[in-house]
Amino acid sequence: MTTQTITADSAGTWRLGDLTVHRVGFGAMRLTGSAAFHLGAPSDRERSIAVLRRAVELGVDHIDTAAFYFSQLRSANELINSALSPYPDDLVIATKVGPFRDWAGEWATAARPEDLRGHVEENLRQLGRDHLDLVYLRRMGQDRVAEHFGALAELRDAGLIRHLGLSDVGPGHLAEAQAVAPVVAVQNRYGLDARRPATEELLRLCGEQGIAFVPFFAVAGDGAERGATADHGEAVHAVARAHGASPAQVRLAWTLHRGPHVLAIPGTGNPGHLAENVAAGALRLTAEELRQLDSVHTVGS
Repeated sequence: MTTQTITADSAGTWRLGDLTVHRVGFGAMRLTGSAAFHLGAPSDRERSIAVLRRAVELGVDHIDTAAFYFSQLRSANELINSALSPYPDDLVIATKVGPFRDWAGEWATAARPEDLRGHVEENLRQLGRDHLDLVYLRRMGQDRVAEHFGALAELRDAGLIRHLGLSDVGPGHLAEAQAVAPVVAVQNRYGLDARRPATEELLRLCGEQGIAFVPFFAVAGDGAERGATADHGEAVHAVARAHGASPAQVRLAWTLHRGPHVLAIPGTGNPGHLAENVAAGALRLTAEELRQLDSVHTVGS
């Protein structure tokens, strides 16, 4: 499909609390290098900055990032700050707290509730902002989230955070957090080959309650943080051929078809892939094509 004139508004919009965003956004993790936020080779700084600026030119107004997205010589937050500050008024930047890496890049023990203020302030410092639009509590294996979520709610009340979300959670965690403060978005791993009953239930609950559902690794599949999968299967290739699209675009389009509350945050450091990802928001799949892709999703459960 032609990508030259397709912008993010082709996918429609959704509201994150009182903030309206296009349903196709941008994930910043891959800006830091070939091994994502691990200690791989550093990315080309100028190309990463150009990708961010081009994303905004294409109508992207929702960027997902985190202070722990860094590799040798590269920090996603610093790249965003350098590329886009002073920030457009309509740009929504979402970040995650909970996981922690030391300065050597090694993963440390999951944050305690009292640590989260420091995590929020580090994101503020790196991004050069006085508040964060959306902060996800990324669950790090703990059974309960109320205490951690309550610490973030206090920071929201103090004006450091505008809206709160959850990441890597189940339906029970959502209900637990909602008893503390409103949840505007849930971010879980989800895609054609990442079907889990609890996540399907969470997708349904979010739709019923007007909460954004924001899948990560929707294109990467089993490649996860290593990069996009090459194992697409014949159903994906057939739909791609029918539309003159790439398999990655079909994966993104299928994800967006899961409900009007589903947002996409594909990440890339490649300008060409960026344009393809944004253009995927304009891909309209037929009922038969969706049935074929849904069968792949079921088989891969």
